[in-house]
Amino acid sequence: MFPEMSKIVIVGGRGRMGRMLEKSFAMAGAEIICLDRPLPDEELEALLSPAVFVFLAVPISVFSTVVDDVAPKMPSGAILADICSVKVSPLMIMERSYPGPVLGTHPLFGPEPDIDDELKVALCPGRNISSSQITMAEELFKRSGMLTFITSAHEHDQAMACIQSLNFVTTVSYFASLPGNLDLEKYATPSFRRRVDSARKMLNEDAFLFSSLAEDNPYTGQMIRRFKSFLNLSAAGELELLQDKALWWWRNEKKRGG
Repeated sequence: MFPEMSKIVIVGGRGRMGRMLEKSFAMAGAEIICLDRPLPDEELEALLSPAVFVFLAVPISVFSTVVDDVAPKMPSGAILADICSVKVSPLMIMERSYPGPVLGTHPLFGPEPDIDDELKVALCPGRNISSSQITMAEELFKRSGMLTFITSAHEHDQAMACIQSLNFVTTVSYFASLPGNLDLEKYATPSFRRRVDSARKMLNEDAFLFSSLAEDNPYTGQMIRRFKSFLNLSAAGELELLQDKALWWWRNEKKRGG
């Protein structure tokens, strides 16, 4: 069980996800210490010393550097965890630098979720983490109003290559392919407008984020090649075959609990 008033350190606590975690973990009864770069080098070991969890809420671009700064000063037995949207690489980096228990986590929602959103969190156990420590992590997120499930880093990244990376790549490719010499706005249907509205934030505000996630996910290339093979079928006129294959998602809704 997660003991109340346990100390949790959030590195990257001034970021949007860091602030969300701070608020959520406080609901669980934890005492939160938020750090950000530049890290207070002389005080870092003392600040980390009471921590039960150290969460890294930093961009993947600086992740390795932050781990190298934090890991040597962590107390023995504290759980080092991340919240990156990819899991294979962060787990390898944490395990390389920290001999203690490591846990990969991925909140499958943004820093400002809608009130009706299901707040799911993927947990990817790393090296040297015990079953009781995983249970403690599950309890922490549960008390914070979130639902957890356990998976492997590789399965997680395969799934996110479909849900995040391929969605971004195909959206970018679709809108890039539209001819600029046609007045498409004049012909826009409601379904086309919905697609434009859905893509607007992704391409205008979050393009760098999604591009980085696609590049950092080891399975993105595999999923793009898979998509390309199906696109080739459409170019060959096999649309009925593709439609039949595409319906697998709805045929299996009951199996998935949908």
